[in-house]
Amino acid sequence: MKKLLLIRHAKSDWNTPGQKDFDRSLNHRGEKNAPEMAKRAVKKGIIPQQIVSSTAKRAITTAGFFAEAFNIKKSEIRREASIYEANTTALLKVINNLDDKFEFIAVFGHNPGFTDLANVLSDADIYNIPTCGMVLIQFPFDSWKMVSAGTGEKLLFDYPKNEED
Repeated sequence: MKKLLLIRHAKSDWNTPGQKDFDRSLNHRGEKNAPEMAKRAVKKGIIPQQIVSSTAKRAITTAGFFAEAFNIKKSEIRREASIYEANTTALLKVINNLDDKFEFIAVFGHNPGFTDLANVLSDADIYNIPTCGMVLIQFPFDSWKMVSAGTGEKLLFDYPKNEED
């Protein structure tokens, strides 16, 4: 059984004119939401064994806050350049190549790819994963290579403004 936690990066800063999208950092709200959402995940017992992240600054920074909460060294975050601006096909390739020694992996990235991926992999029916939102999907397989469209079950969809807690 494999579990995948998709986490969209926290809110980014748009206040630097001419800055490349890839290099945008988190804004104040993003720096507040990321540790809060990480603590919420831990409180719910959602603690992955590995973190894989887009190499974009805002994704790596968000992943760092979660790594701290999950007791994973920031140096152990696996950086995956192909997640940035990826569509579902590219993202599924990343998922299918994850290391089978890990049963539970968190992947940090971007929209629209992450919302599309959550909907393709499961019955999620999510219109939009907000910034710092997370979707937990479970698969009935022992290998990440088996993950494909419609094979997952959405276990959780949570985001900063969700008041369920």
